Amino acid sequence: MLEREPTKLREQAYDSFTRHLLARDVRPGQFISQRELVELTGLPLGAIRELVPRLEAEGLIKTVPQRGMQVAHIDLNLIRDAYQFRLFLEREAVALFAERAPDELLAKLRADHERVLERVAREGNTPDVIAEAQAVDWGMHDTIIDALGNEIISKAYRVNAIKTRLIREELVRIDPVVAPVMREHLGILEAIETRDGRKAAAAISAHIENARNRAMGIS
Repeated sequence: MLEREPTKLREQAYDSFTRHLLARDVRPGQFISQRELVELTGLPLGAIRELVPRLEAEGLIKTVPQRGMQVAHIDLNLIRDAYQFRLFLEREAVALFAERAPDELLAKLRADHERVLERVAREGNTPDVIAEAQAVDWGMHDTIIDALGNEIISKAYRVNAIKTRLIREELVRIDPVVAPVMREHLGILEAIETRDGRKAAAAISAHIENARNRAMGIS
């Protein structure tokens, strides 16, 4: 019991920091102190001190001599590396997913995307529609990775996903791409439904490359 409480606080601190990061309460490149992290997360200084090495190891912050801690800043190297990491993992994961995914799960994923497209047509790109679209988007990719049943891969993917989501929040206007991204996902699902792993891998590769190009401002 005594060991469990510090672990719980560390996880709460990590979840809080990444949530504020994706909500843009903390910005890429920003310098931040441990005391500011205490105020941001509402957690004790001890938990923050234990959090910092994990954030450094995951590349979410770095210590700059004479200046303190800096939140990861977005540059071309980060974009290239983060999307290449996605490409390597998801291309293999989706090929296996195409072979193994239950029909019921594929039907649910398809229905989720079609519902978002119907809402876009009916309501436009409102904040609520965008929030649902992002949840459906991230949910499909997480589902494909988690279907591998490999905790090491899932954890590594989640860390990289924070970076790619941060890149998208900072560099990509979400409104114009909601419907196109949902349609790209439906194309991936269509390939998965054929149970052809190579076809599914090609579809998700094209999707990730499109996402990378949008982040880099390449049409």
